[in-house]
Amino acid sequence: MLPRDQIRTALARDLIAAKRSPALVAFITAGYPEPSEFLNVLRAVAGAADAVEIGVPFSDPMADGVTIQRSSQHAIERGVSLKWILDELARRDYELPSPVLLMSYLNPLLAFGGESKESVAGYGALAARAAEVGVSGFIVPDLPHEESAPLRAALDRHGLALVQLVTPATPAERLRALCAASQGFVYAVTRTGITGGESTLPAETAKYLAAVKAASQLPVCAGFGVRRAEQVATLARHADGVIVGSALIEVLERGEDPAKFLRALRG
Repeated sequence: MLPRDQIRTALARDLIAAKRSPALVAFITAGYPEPSEFLNVLRAVAGAADAVEIGVPFSDPMADGVTIQRSSQHAIERGVSLKWILDELARRDYELPSPVLLMSYLNPLLAFGGESKESVAGYGALAARAAEVGVSGFIVPDLPHEESAPLRAALDRHGLALVQLVTPATPAERLRALCAASQGFVYAVTRTGITGGESTLPAETAKYLAAVKAASQLPVCAGFGVRRAEQVATLARHADGVIVGSALIEVLERGEDPAKFLRALRG
């Protein structure tokens, strides 16, 4: 099975029906709260979630709220980089129970190629290394679909996913195009704005997610602002999976058990 298909299988509602809950996709910032604990945090979270997004710290994020920005700055100050993340993943001597994706802005991916003047060459090295250390896919919030062909081609060679994001403001025609282009799952942002912040789901969420589901052949996972079990239960009626990020980062900030928090979200 290709790595991207492992994501799809892990999040498909009909394959996880025995859990009687939606799939959970958990976001963690690599190296937070401390770089030395990264693999321990990842292992704990992967044991309680159906897939894990590892955030690559970046100094100028466009979609992250203050909580994830704070965690990224903390990690950057302690030397966490994309290369560091991949090297840490390579140190594992065990299999993770859930597929892992890297969520990164474009600049760190471009920088990974180093001296290469061609982004395609840099992407090739990145894709090969990611596949080698067990990464199943990438989410790149600031990479427009129209400019994604070089990265997609590099990832395709190793069977890795490039997940597309859609929002309530995405026009119907573009929604269909993004859903058709996505791999692994479709990331349905539940509201405009940034991560974290207000936790009340917009009233039109059900209609929006129904449109995404109708356009997608893949599992649809809804995220942004999810932090309570009742929200997960509400979204479960309209999506295959739920993504939790800022609330989980806050759990780690407080030194609490991330796996316990994720299990509680399932209700």
